[in-house]
Amino acid sequence: MQVARIVENSPFARLARLKLAVPNVAMVLGRSIHLSGVTREEFLRDPFWVAHEMEHIRQFEQHGRLGFLVRYLWGWARYGYYHIPFEIEAREAAERDAHHYAQGRPLPTVAERHATPKAK
Repeated sequence: MQVARIVENSPFARLARLKLAVPNVAMVLGRSIHLSGVTREEFLRDPFWVAHEMEHIRQFEQHGRLGFLVRYLWGWARYGYYHIPFEIEAREAAERDAHHYAQGRPLPTVAERHATPKAK
């Protein structure tokens, strides 16, 4: 499957990384995946992470820019990051769709995958 446009060293992703207090972030803005603390190559090596972000792009396309942003921020305020409905859907999509982004390689083990921020 085709992966969206990737923006490395994104200042937007850096802000998200600082807010979440994590070493690296991939985030969707529109139809692009923005990275901070991780290279394009590192990101693409984890098909679960790629599938997660591609689900966010699908959500963006379904709900539009404003609809996605409002629903995402409302979910964060109401449930906390880990329990945002869009994040739950993206984690499910990662498990379901990772094989589409594995590029013929075996899927990484749990230990080799990008660590998702956990519920607090």
